[in-house]
Amino acid sequence: MFTGIVEAAGEVVSFQPGAVAWKLVIDAGAAGADVAAGDSVAVNGCCLTAVKIAERRIEFDVLEETRRLTNFSALRPGGLVNLERSLRFDGKVGGHFVTGHIDGVGTIQVFEQRGQDHYLGVRAPAGAGRYLVHKGSVAIDGISLTVAETSGDDLAVWLIPHTIEVTNLREKRAGDLVNLEFDLLGKYVEKFLSLGVSRA
Repeated sequence: MFTGIVEAAGEVVSFQPGAVAWKLVIDAGAAGADVAAGDSVAVNGCCLTAVKIAERRIEFDVLEETRRLTNFSALRPGGLVNLERSLRFDGKVGGHFVTGHIDGVGTIQVFEQRGQDHYLGVRAPAGAGRYLVHKGSVAIDGISLTVAETSGDDLAVWLIPHTIEVTNLREKRAGDLVNLEFDLLGKYVEKFLSLGVSRA
């Protein structure tokens, strides 16, 4: 479990197919502190298991399905990824509950500065609009954000300069892909309603 509060933007060292899985190596910087083999780390919002640690570098095994269903297919050496270590029971929940299970990949439609802040508009996968609630939560590349606008499967958020500075958003442009995880509560409500309510 995560909170969507990104700790650092790590740098991709390599991402190559291996004998049984893709091998992703990231220079995690300060976010690699105290990470041990077997720990969960959110990479662009996707929960991965650390398999090797070498100083500041963390190696992950990535399934082909994970690569295909996330924006990992666009990862290149030197690119930035958002990193968050798993939530500790004695830690703060500054964002919202994020599972690290990506619901789909969105496409940035517009990303521009407006005044002191930045406006980010994203087209979510078809049908995802049912999970988008004005002033609700969404995780974009693992960043906990508040939905400012919704229209069908489109959503928009406002970003403060600090968020741009400490995440991979500083290198994003219109047309780039982002991982999306919708609010867990909304998905449970949908499931509950789909089952109907029985009456005695």
